[in-house]
Amino acid sequence: MPKGPGPTGGTAAARGAGPEDPPGGGKAVAVWCIGVSVYFVAVIFRTSLGVAGLEAADRFHVGASALATFSLLQLLVYAGMQIPVGLMVDRLGTKKVLTLGAVLFTTGQLGFALSPSYEMALAARALLGCGDAMTFISVLRLGTRWFPARRGPLMAQLAGLVGMAGNLVSTLVLAPVLHGIGWTAAFAGSAAAGLVVLVPLVLFLRDHPEGQEPAPRARTGGAGFVRRQIKESWSEPGTRLGLWVHFTTQFPAMVFLLLWGMPFLIEAQGLTRSTAGGLLTLVVASNMALGLVYGQIIGRRQAARIPLALGTVGLTALLWGAVLAYPGGHAPMWLLITLCLVLGGCGPASMIGFDFARPANPPERQGTASGITNMGGFIASMTTLLTVGLLLDATGDDYRIAFSAVFVLEALGVSRILGLRRRALAREADRGRATAPGGPAAPVTGAAASQVPGPGTQPQPRPTACPLPGAAGRETP
Repeated sequence: MPKGPGPTGGTAAARGAGPEDPPGGGKAVAVWCIGVSVYFVAVIFRTSLGVAGLEAADRFHVGASALATFSLLQLLVYAGMQIPVGLMVDRLGTKKVLTLGAVLFTTGQLGFALSPSYEMALAARALLGCGDAMTFISVLRLGTRWFPARRGPLMAQLAGLVGMAGNLVSTLVLAPVLHGIGWTAAFAGSAAAGLVVLVPLVLFLRDHPEGQEPAPRARTGGAGFVRRQIKESWSEPGTRLGLWVHFTTQFPAMVFLLLWGMPFLIEAQGLTRSTAGGLLTLVVASNMALGLVYGQIIGRRQAARIPLALGTVGLTALLWGAVLAYPGGHAPMWLLITLCLVLGGCGPASMIGFDFARPANPPERQGTASGITNMGGFIASMTTLLTVGLLLDATGDDYRIAFSAVFVLEALGVSRILGLRRRALAREADRGRATAPGGPAAPVTGAAASQVPGPGTQPQPRPTACPLPGAAGRETP
């Protein structure tokens, strides 16, 4: 989320670019735009099924639960790849991981267009999910490599907004094209966008500015290193709190946009396809607008993170309950519009999860911690997608019963947030005092300990962990 500038007289990172800070500038913007364009296309492909759910059911002759399996498998692959991708980005660099991701999700989208059977279409969506999983964490890392630390949170938020713009394109552009030229032509044509972004990615993207190469790291054992990274990240209450915040806030909008929103609005609420598409567009537009608002609130007041996350969850549950319980089954348009506006806050609220995981971990664990956090919302989305499909099949398409699954997962997530917040915030405050100017030095633990210079060696400058409330400046993974 975007953060405001640190107070005057704080750390070097807060006052301006430090000696090891990337310079930013026009070249940084150009390189970042190449990377974020890959994420933009990945989101278009990820959400393309959300506007084609009914057509997919007719094309492959499947019911609601089998239809949900498309998105379920895609998200299962996505969530399962988050930690490996975080490690891959650290080891291989952003360019290699993004290039592999672009090749995979483009191949998956083309395969989905040409699949003659349900089984082959499932394999194509799994391939798409694998490539998609390599984009967001890569773009986060690209922002920190090319921009000063104080700009990192802003670049992460802008990347999220670009992703939502991709969702908007799938709703406004792909949906009418699909109904105009047919399934194969629409999906195969959209796959060309993957080739378009792949060319500048291969030719021009660089992992970091010239002269800003990261310090070489000591060689580490493969499996042991991975286990240690995951164990140490998970042991931090802030990482677990970040996961549960992401879990609880993201999935209601994700499920609505990814698959079940269009069928619900058409079949359960009696709306036309164009009106339903307009409401899906409203969710995306609200997400983009509220993302900036949430960022400004948290940038000015870190204590607002938990209230903002829980407030979003509570308001979402209230509006969903009002729509599902409305007498007669068809909610009035003003209530549906209000629901869609509130669902727009789910994405920005889920970014608060990274704001807990980031300061809880040192720089060498940021990729792993981000991957763990990012799994939360997608695990909740997978669970809800499948549950809604199964309940629709079991109840004869009773959306009131099917969408009640939303409340169960929200209650689970809220209970875990409340259980973890005290420990996470206490450790965060301790680190804030330890890293504040003039404060005692924080102990060096984990993989960072291997990089402590010995006697007689010249210490190498390296990015510091993100200062917390009470310290100036912030840094993204």
